[in-house]
Amino acid sequence: MIIILFGPPGAGKGTQAKLLSNYFNIPHISTGDILRRHVKEDSVLGKKAKLYMDSGELVPDELVTDMILERIRKPDAKNGFILDGYPRNVSQAQSLNKSVKEIGFDVDLAIYFEASKDVIVKRLSGRRVCKKCERIYHVVNMPPKKDMVCDDCGAELYQRKDDREETIINRLNVYLKQSTPVLDHFSKHSKLKKISADSEANSVFNVLKDTLDRLKNSDLEKINK
Repeated sequence: MIIILFGPPGAGKGTQAKLLSNYFNIPHISTGDILRRHVKEDSVLGKKAKLYMDSGELVPDELVTDMILERIRKPDAKNGFILDGYPRNVSQAQSLNKSVKEIGFDVDLAIYFEASKDVIVKRLSGRRVCKKCERIYHVVNMPPKKDMVCDDCGAELYQRKDDREETIINRLNVYLKQSTPVLDHFSKHSKLKKISADSEANSVFNVLKDTLDRLKNSDLEKINK
């Protein structure tokens, strides 16, 4: 099963990806994590990506796709994976479709987490991050035991600049503008499912789990016919 997760910042993609990964026992593949790992390890692909990043340019679609393909060829992804943060445009979506089919895969479903502006602002503006270990907290949903102090390492917590309300609204508007063509792409291929993400995480996961269970059972029925 190959699932692609979409949604604006603060919609809860990361949380749901981890829950799905545990439930279906398939890896959660984050484009951002892969990119950072390649750069940190100074791999061939990482060196190429760093050249663009250091000059303030976007990493080319082909290079990002190569990183994704390298990751999904690993043994733990043989039964599928959850993709988060990619594709970001139609060109990447087309490249992904072609590439995964070449190695015997196909995208089963693209899921879009719909969240209202008020919910997104509340979630992100309440986020706090440890300066040392980078553990993430939330002033309402997951506060530290001691105000503004990390439970794990005792370092000070801080609010990222991009988690301030005016920045959040701008990020949201940019995301919605950029994501529409990609969502239209998957919708045209009948592979898009929209799910409300305004509820708390467990409620959203139950809806998500039921949707994917039905999809999985439907595919098994087709195979057995």
